[in-house]
Amino acid sequence: MLTVNKLIPGARGLAGVLLKRAATVELDWDVRQKSRFDATDTQGRTLGVFLPRGTVVRGGDALVAEDGSLIVVKAAAQPVLVVTPCPAHGSPFDLVRAAYHLGNRHVALELQSDHLKLEPDHVLADMLRAMHLIVSEQQVAFEPESGAYAAGGHGHGHAHDHAHDHGHDHDHAAAPKSKPVPIAVKAATAPHVHGPGCGHDHHGHGHDDHSH
Repeated sequence: MLTVNKLIPGARGLAGVLLKRAATVELDWDVRQKSRFDATDTQGRTLGVFLPRGTVVRGGDALVAEDGSLIVVKAAAQPVLVVTPCPAHGSPFDLVRAAYHLGNRHVALELQSDHLKLEPDHVLADMLRAMHLIVSEQQVAFEPESGAYAAGGHGHGHAHDHAHDHGHDHDHAAAPKSKPVPIAVKAATAPHVHGPGCGHDHHGHGHDDHSH
C-alpha cells in the first residue's frame, strides 16, 4: 500500500506536464469528505490516504504519495437530485427559497446559478416538488459547499485571490459605505415566489413528467 499524507488543493503550483503524466483516482462525495480512506489509482496502486482531520478532497486536487508521486483526484459521477426552477411559472429566486429550506436541514448542497444538487432523498424531493420546482435524478459529479468556516477554506478547488490591490488608484477611504439591505427587504423585492395563495393553477403544468 502506498501512503498518501499530503494534498494540494486544485493542484495549484504544479506544472501541467506533471499533472498529465500523473495517475488519477475517481472518488465519490462519500469518500472525498473523509480524511482517511483507501483507494486504487489508474496505475493499479492501492492508496492509503491519511490527511489532517477535517480535510475535504475535491475534484482537481492533487494527492502526494510518500514516494513523491502525484495522484490527481477526479470527482466520480454519482446519483444526485438536480433541482431547477419551473420554466412555465417559476423564477431563479425559487432556488434561493429551496436552498434556504435545505440549509435549515443541514443538507449537503451544491449551489449553481441555475440549479441545485443534493444526494437522493425522496422526502426532500417531494418537498421540493411541492415548492413547484423540477426535480430530476442524474448521474453526475457532486461538489457540495464546504461552509464558510470549513478547514482551510477549501471549497470547489477554486484558487480565488481576494486581495483588493488591483493597481487602481482609487480613494477607498472617501467612498461612502452602503448599508446592508435587510433580508426581509430583499425577499420583498424578489421575483414572484410560488406558494399557497399565489394565484396560479399549478395542477396542470407537468411537474409529474420530470419526476422519477
